[in-house]
Amino acid sequence: MIDAPKAIDELRTISSAKAPHCSLLRIYWYDGAIGGSRPTTDQASLANLDDVKLRLGFVNNSGQQKGVDSLIVTDLIELARLKSISDAVLLSGDEDVRVGVQIAQNYGVRVHLLGIAPSRGSQSHQLLQEADTTSEWDSAVIAAFLAIRDTGTAQRLRVATPTVALKPSANNIAESEIEATVEAFVVALTETDMQGVVAYWQNARGVPADFDRKLLAKCRDAIGRNLENDETKKMRSCFQKIVKKRLCGQS
Repeated sequence: MIDAPKAIDELRTISSAKAPHCSLLRIYWYDGAIGGSRPTTDQASLANLDDVKLRLGFVNNSGQQKGVDSLIVTDLIELARLKSISDAVLLSGDEDVRVGVQIAQNYGVRVHLLGIAPSRGSQSHQLLQEADTTSEWDSAVIAAFLAIRDTGTAQRLRVATPTVALKPSANNIAESEIEATVEAFVVALTETDMQGVVAYWQNARGVPADFDRKLLAKCRDAIGRNLENDETKKMRSCFQKIVKKRLCGQS
C-alpha cells in the first residue's frame, strides 16, 4: 500500500533538487481506473492532497492500461506550449512518452527523468537519451512510502512530477502510440496548415490527403508495422478531434 502524503513529499524533494529556481505548479498523477472511471481508495487519497491532480485512463479486460500515455503526452505538450512550466520531473520509463518529451523540449522545457532502481533495466534507452538529466530512487526512498499489502501484492507507483507526472514503464499499446503521434503532428502544424484544414472541411470531411499520407507513415513508424483498419480509423478520428480542440483554443 502507498502512503500518499509521504510519496508526495518525496516528489516535492526531488523537484526542488532538480529545479531549485522553480516554484511548484502541481503534481500530476496518472493511473488506470479499473472497471470504469471511479478511482480506487489509494487514488482517491492522492486526489484529495494539495497540489495533486489525478488523471485517469482505464484498464481493459486484459489488464492493459488504455489512454494513459496519451493523457501524459497531451498534458506535457500543452503545459510546455502555454509556457506554464520551465522544468518537468518525469517518473517514467515508457518509450511511448518520448514524443511528449521531445516536443516539450522544443518549447524550451528541461526534462528531468526519474526512475526506480535499477532503472536502467526498466526504462527505454531512447527515453533516457532524450532527457536533460537522469536520476533514480533507491530502495530506501521507495520504502518510505510504499509497503506490501496484507494480500501480498504491492501497489505500483505510477507517476509523479513537479509540473507533470508520468508513470513507470508499461506494455506498449499501439492505440496510445497512435494518439501521441497524431497529437504531436497536430501541435506541429502551422497556422497556415490549420487554415488549410478549415478550408478543406468547408467542402469535405476527414483528413486532407496530404496530411493523411504523412500521418499513416508516422504512425506506421511509431508502432513498427502497418496500421490495421480500425487503427487507421482511430488515427483519422484523433486528427479531427485534436484539430477541433486546437481551433477552439484559438477562438
